[in-house]
Amino acid sequence: MLGDFIIRLLVLILGYTYPAFECFKTVEKNKVDIEELRFWCQYWILLALISSFERVGDIFISWLPLYGEMKVVFFVYLWYPKTKGTRYVYETLLKPYIAQHETEIDRKIMELRARAWDFFIFYFHNFSQAGQSTLIQAFQYVLAQSFRFSAAAAANQPPMEPNLNVKTPSPVETESDPHSPPASRLSRNIQRR
Repeated sequence: MLGDFIIRLLVLILGYTYPAFECFKTVEKNKVDIEELRFWCQYWILLALISSFERVGDIFISWLPLYGEMKVVFFVYLWYPKTKGTRYVYETLLKPYIAQHETEIDRKIMELRARAWDFFIFYFHNFSQAGQSTLIQAFQYVLAQSFRFSAAAAANQPPMEPNLNVKTPSPVETESDPHSPPASRLSRNIQRR
């Protein structure tokens, strides 16, 4: 467990961080050497391909003894100034294969883009239809609940109609009424003064 953590840390430092710093120094020089810049571009191309295939390949080959250590050594081999393995791997393995199959790769990429766009449009259309119908159902549910609530409230309480037979007392009558609460008489006396 600890060994795996150390190997991952070494891959991160020696495979990504240090080369990124060296690439940064190359790019930020006053006089950029094209060959050195080309070397770092080739390194990052190889690293991107290795990282892409590594996600699937690790499942099948990570059980090999010293796999992590071999990966660290390979990354160092790619950028180490005396070996400059990036040029060798790029020029002998990657460049001939890509040059030979470039049109096929471009065609496959275009097909994948078209399929991805069709896939996106199809699911966006379905999602928007489902969202629209769900939203309409939610509004219908809320509307039905509000009508049900209004009907239940109306059934429990009779409608308020003005009762013309009840006589409301005038302020003068209320003041002289001995049955009215004393606080109301007191407040009326204060208001008069």
